[in-house]
Amino acid sequence: MRRSFSSCSISDHVDILFLTENYPPERNAAAARVFERAVYWTEAGHRVTVITGAPNFPEGRVHHGYKNRWYHVESMCGIRVIRVKTFIAPNDGVVRRTIDFSSFMVTSFVAGLVQAHFDVVVATSPQFLTAVAGWAVAIARRRPFVFELGDLWPASISAVRVVSNSFVIRLVERVELFLYRQAAAVVALTSAFKSDLVERGIDPDKVAVVLNGVDLRRYCPRPRDQVLAAELQLAGNFVVGYLGTHGLAHALERVLDAADALTDDPDIRFLFVGAGAARATLMESARRRGLKNITFLSAQPKESMPALWSLCDLALVHLKDSPVFATVIPSKIFEAMGMGVPLLLAAPEGEATALLRRTGAGVVVPPETPAQLADAIRRLKQDPARLADLGKEGFRAARDFSRARQATDMMAVLERVTAKRAGRGALST
Repeated sequence: MRRSFSSCSISDHVDILFLTENYPPERNAAAARVFERAVYWTEAGHRVTVITGAPNFPEGRVHHGYKNRWYHVESMCGIRVIRVKTFIAPNDGVVRRTIDFSSFMVTSFVAGLVQAHFDVVVATSPQFLTAVAGWAVAIARRRPFVFELGDLWPASISAVRVVSNSFVIRLVERVELFLYRQAAAVVALTSAFKSDLVERGIDPDKVAVVLNGVDLRRYCPRPRDQVLAAELQLAGNFVVGYLGTHGLAHALERVLDAADALTDDPDIRFLFVGAGAARATLMESARRRGLKNITFLSAQPKESMPALWSLCDLALVHLKDSPVFATVIPSKIFEAMGMGVPLLLAAPEGEATALLRRTGAGVVVPPETPAQLADAIRRLKQDPARLADLGKEGFRAARDFSRARQATDMMAVLERVTAKRAGRGALST
């Protein structure tokens, strides 16, 4: 039987030290995931300390109201947040980003050493140097270490050819496997991640799968925001929304190809909202092609996202055609489901495609096939009844992927790890 947070008592609380380079007010998936779960944990009586940096992702500019300090403590919704100094760089370029990652590894490790009390150390990827710091703090303070696996790194950076040096990739993979073996538990965001680890020799009993999710206190179906639609000149249009990171993993140039093929239908508009390493190139490409059916909007505060989702008749999720991306489930899928927006997914056959087919929340096309993508958009636009059914099924399924449920499942792992250390039981998944 699933244990709910309401059954937790203050006396059973767990003191959690959580290392993550991304945290609100940053707006990417990792920042939202860590923060939203931690809110549920603190509401249940657990104590959470997060070590992170000054918010700057992805532009590499410190957000207004913050400074890049050596050590600064703040409180956010009952969560103690410690911000440490890092080398700040935009989310592009291998050398500067590596220095960024390395600097956070060092400063977060030092900050972790001086914390008064905690029961367990958790560190989240994709950038695994955060996990190195978490493991080192756990060793130094003799506490269990839990590795949250948000991405198969370095496999994902190899897939987008950010790093091609085989020696470097092999070296990073050795460190990656070392961390998995050293962890008291690994929390994987997809079943495919767990399968990958098991195939590479990691004990399956230490790997728990806790799928990503959506905070249904924020995301739920709502009427189209007509004021915002008018402001963005989208009133009366059929809006295909891509809301999320514009990264190398998303092959968004192929989406521009589909938009180009749909210019004969003036009602269809594409809305791109977000930031990322590919955004500037994408915008320049759209300008060069003369594509007038695309609206670009910079990354927006989390509070603005439900209104932006309300503009979308169809939520687009697009991934590069690589086996690595068959293992992921983009977080925007869950947000669209929570909003009741039907999905159009272009991705390799794997975790995400199986999820959409199982829930009936959307339509799947092969990745990087602009003609099929454009055709699917045309057909869905012409079938409002089907669109409505897809949205309803997605919202119905969203309850199984709520942030509250995810927080409960991960807390169960943390409680078992701390109980095992105290001699009260063993970890099982």
